[in-house]
Amino acid sequence: MNAELEYSIMQHHASELRRAAAEQRRVREALRGPRAERRHRSLLARFRTA
Repeated sequence: MNAELEYSIMQHHASELRRAAAEQRRVREALRGPRAERRHRSLLARFRTA
């Protein structure tokens, strides 16, 4: 295969991997965020009732 074509394909593949990794990171942060907030709120609720 032509070296320039191989390089172009590798660049495209790398950009797809970066995009997928960024999307996974956003999903993980979105899932982790509300749980931490809920945990924090429940701690505040415990202090208010105590």
